Amino acid sequence: MNLLNENWLPVRRKNGARSWVSPDQLADPDIVAFAADRADFNGALAQFAIGLLQTTTPVDDPVSWRRLFEAPPDAVTLGKWFAPIKAAFEFDGDGARFMQDFSLKSGEAATCDIGALLIESPGENALRNNSDHFIKRGQIKALCPHCAATALLTLQINAPPGGAGHRTGLRGGGPLTTLVLCQPQRSLWHDLWLNVRERSGFLVQQGDTTKTQPYSSFPWLAGIDATQKAGGETSPMQVHPDHVFWAMPRRIRLDMESVVSGDCDICGRPSEKLIRHHETKNYGLNYKGAWDHPLSPYYETKEGWLPLHPQPGGFGYRHWLPWVMGLKSDKKQRPAKLVEHLREHRSRSVKGQLRLWGFGFDMDNMKARCWYESTLPLYGLVDCEPEAQKHVESEVSIWLAGAEMAASCLRGAVKDAWFGADARGDFSAIDASFWSTTEAMFYQQLKALIEVTRNGKVDETDPLPVREAWHRHLMQTCKRMFDNEFVGAGAVERQNPRRVATAYRSLVRNLDGPKIRQALALPVRESLKAGKKAKSAPAAQQ
Repeated sequence: MNLLNENWLPVRRKNGARSWVSPDQLADPDIVAFAADRADFNGALAQFAIGLLQTTTPVDDPVSWRRLFEAPPDAVTLGKWFAPIKAAFEFDGDGARFMQDFSLKSGEAATCDIGALLIESPGENALRNNSDHFIKRGQIKALCPHCAATALLTLQINAPPGGAGHRTGLRGGGPLTTLVLCQPQRSLWHDLWLNVRERSGFLVQQGDTTKTQPYSSFPWLAGIDATQKAGGETSPMQVHPDHVFWAMPRRIRLDMESVVSGDCDICGRPSEKLIRHHETKNYGLNYKGAWDHPLSPYYETKEGWLPLHPQPGGFGYRHWLPWVMGLKSDKKQRPAKLVEHLREHRSRSVKGQLRLWGFGFDMDNMKARCWYESTLPLYGLVDCEPEAQKHVESEVSIWLAGAEMAASCLRGAVKDAWFGADARGDFSAIDASFWSTTEAMFYQQLKALIEVTRNGKVDETDPLPVREAWHRHLMQTCKRMFDNEFVGAGAVERQNPRRVATAYRSLVRNLDGPKIRQALALPVRESLKAGKKAKSAPAAQQ
């Protein structure tokens, strides 16, 4: 089975019907999205398709890129693109197999159930200690070749730590991925092509273009020692730039011999070749160095730039600025290279509104705590000139600074009302509720800001009224949530009225205090300044 010819990609068509297609049909205008049975599979398939197009595209100038965005290629054209790398996408047989270790032989590695390919499956330690309470063992016993290929791809992309020598993915375990999509939806091709660069622009980002051996792009075409010495590491300059899409940290080979017939445990379709086991061995490719994946945002550390990973609490508008434009504060972040390129160079090629699709696993070392995904609107930001985009960035950073401070005030007040100042614990539910409740207002303001900026009316617009309205909304929301959702909603007999009253007064005072007004770049009223001086006077006299 060759994955470039096989109808193995589940897709949804405009009429809502689901079908399976081969990669050369990705530009079919009737296809609107991937439609796998698992959310993480859809994310992996999107990255597979983008990587395939980026690896094979001959397009090397903006005009040609724009032409294909407006008039998608046919299946014959895509087939010609893919033909030179067809050998890398054989999925079974005795030779090289897609995403499977080239030199791993039957019987020389540990045999695992096929369900272990899934990120959330309980590991050996959980099985040994009988601690798989919420995600039980034995749920997935057999997979059709199509779902097995997708599961293998998903694991290699997201690979978390798996014990001694079982490597993480090129971006670490469970990376955050951000893709740009059309708004409103047009077709799957348009969404994929938005995330593909001209060939020469992609090649200069990292890697060594002189590494033309097939295994330098597709590591499963040779043994590990062809790329990495025993006990060594794999850096960007040891491989071709295309390798970034085809990283293979795990040494795995599927058992294609002991197959059975039946229904797939994921997609439910019948198959004569259900795969039940795979073999795995440690010490695969050890990705180290300045890897820079074009589909992930990064943050700066003392050791350099590292890829972002989803964290508890999910995604929301607080991620809009770092994922779309980056952060230039103490905690520096930058958007994915692809998002940055589109924002800076596609204004003449892509008109109208866009959205950002962010997704990934929230991992606690080896354990998958949650899968998160969300879409964030970009409105007409791409149509704005660079200076206008800087204005949007400046204003949004002010709004978010105020929101962060308001969330902190609410969290502190609720904690003090419930337990007193010394309480410790997980108060993330308060933050999650706050960000969710204030989201609609944020996007309402953002849409208006981008529209005014795009129309060149920045100099005619006073930002203070918008900041004041945002401040009032934050105050009203926090007070209402304190009263109606958290403290006031609790049983009266279990509350401490004095502590509740003190916490509420502190909340109201802090929400309209000088710190939050300064964060929102609002004038600090004289009464607030005087109150601050009055409080500091006794201390000065002492």
